[in-house]
Amino acid sequence: MPVGAKADSTTPSPATGGGKEQRVTKQRRAVSAALDELDDFVSTQELYRILQNQGVSVSLATAYRILQSLADEGLVDVLRNGDGEAVYRRCAVTGHHHHLLCRNCGKAVEVEAPAVETWAARTAAEHGFTEVAHTVEIFGLCPDCTARKAAGSL
Repeated sequence: MPVGAKADSTTPSPATGGGKEQRVTKQRRAVSAALDELDDFVSTQELYRILQNQGVSVSLATAYRILQSLADEGLVDVLRNGDGEAVYRRCAVTGHHHHLLCRNCGKAVEVEAPAVETWAARTAAEHGFTEVAHTVEIFGLCPDCTARKAAGSL
């Protein structure tokens, strides 16, 4: 946000073609800034703890609403981790992509998977489905956690 911008300013929502405007509050800016600093997916409760540790005054309910709003606007990726909990991340790739996720440390790697796209389109067409969307997330152990496991420290 530019220097001098007011906390109650609004920004058009890309998801609604600019029709719906979102208030840009200090809490929304704080959540957005915290996401910018993180490399891996984070749950709402983890992000809430980070914000509290930074001295940011935001309720857990507000953090949930802001993250959902950012996801609805396409400004963050959201997926379900191995426990089924929603986790969020600001991704570098703006187009459709998938993730490799470490079950242990949460490290995420963005991947494009043209073979998955081809398979999904073909499978949908074979069954007469249109306007198809999909998500593919691959869970495993990252190289660092694999090495720690082999060394017996995981």
